[in-house]
Amino acid sequence: MILVSHPFGNANVRALLSALHEADLLAKYVTTLGWSGRSPILALLGRKLRRREYDLPGEKIQTEPGREFVRLLAGALGLRKIAAHERGWASIDQVWRSLDEKSARYLCANKRRQQIDAVYAFEDCALNLFEAANDLRARRIYDLPIAYWETAQRLLKEEAQRYPDWEPTLGGTRDSADKLARKTRELGLAELVICPSNFVLESLPQRARDTKPCLVVPFGSPAGADRLYPSHTTHTGHLRVLFAGALTQRKGLADLFAAMKLLGSTQVELVVMGSLLQPLRWYREQFPAFTYEPPRPHHDVLRLMRSCDLFVLPSIVEGRALVQQEAMACGLPLIATQNAGADDLIDEGETGFLVPIRSPEAIAEKISWCATHRERISGMGIAAQRRAATLTWRGYGEKVLAAIQSLTGQ
Repeated sequence: MILVSHPFGNANVRALLSALHEADLLAKYVTTLGWSGRSPILALLGRKLRRREYDLPGEKIQTEPGREFVRLLAGALGLRKIAAHERGWASIDQVWRSLDEKSARYLCANKRRQQIDAVYAFEDCALNLFEAANDLRARRIYDLPIAYWETAQRLLKEEAQRYPDWEPTLGGTRDSADKLARKTRELGLAELVICPSNFVLESLPQRARDTKPCLVVPFGSPAGADRLYPSHTTHTGHLRVLFAGALTQRKGLADLFAAMKLLGSTQVELVVMGSLLQPLRWYREQFPAFTYEPPRPHHDVLRLMRSCDLFVLPSIVEGRALVQQEAMACGLPLIATQNAGADDLIDEGETGFLVPIRSPEAIAEKISWCATHRERISGMGIAAQRRAATLTWRGYGEKVLAAIQSLTGQ
């Protein structure tokens, strides 16, 4: 039996939980806020909290809601101090550490009764659980959703030098030595490492790759996105280029702005959707000619994607940006970097284009090609949809489950 710990329940977590539950191997899912989809209380919850619904029986879910509830409340009320990076009582880091401690206590109290043979935890939320599992001789599976910290820190510090004005958007450059040391200890205790892309795998220290199994399991794509809304794509008019994600240079937005300046074309419209890390006027000072779209529910994100022609994500540090597959499923070709986790998604000139990191010139060249070859975009979009459709969440869950079973012998 497997104990899984994660604060928020992302799509990959849900796919894993589904696979474990179907195989009758899920002992408990420990999270912050979460409810069974079969619970009568669900109808009383608001839309935001209903996102924490899981297709699991209630007895499979163990919650630790306090800090996460305060974090959400602080965000709604603009109470920044209590959620300040690392130090705030309800910061994301403290939410994760609190859950890690809760998971470790749960394992110690229930390992024998529930016959827990292994634990599955994620970066920044695994150390206490892994230490307890090591003491109790339970196997330890580590999910690394983004590039390992040594690689990430190097790249982000280089970006802070390239674009000093963008440094406040990078975030990871402010991680404390203690936080980084915890990441090192987590990886050291892991017996199996699950990575979402080749970039994440290659970011691991060589010693880790040499001494423990490290597996790439790509995320799944949303099913049926191409049927939800009609595409507007035509061969005339503006080429609508979409960027979606946090407005940070970690995702290469400064390079995309620089590429748009190089293009200087009135035939290309840049649409930027995502959370602001600086005031909107600050981004306008970097590049004024873009259409800003705020964050929105997932079905409205897909609707926006279907109104565009091309998706661009020139990330510097990423894991596997799921938004790429969502865009492909909506019929958008990609322009992206290997560091966005896109190398296996892109067949050059067929589903999109792979560009080097830190190359506004290459981004501009590919956008310009798309603008002057509008008749090719529809065909590339169909090819992108077909590629995205080969990656399913069920397949993701089955691959991770097979790796866990290989480790545990179950």
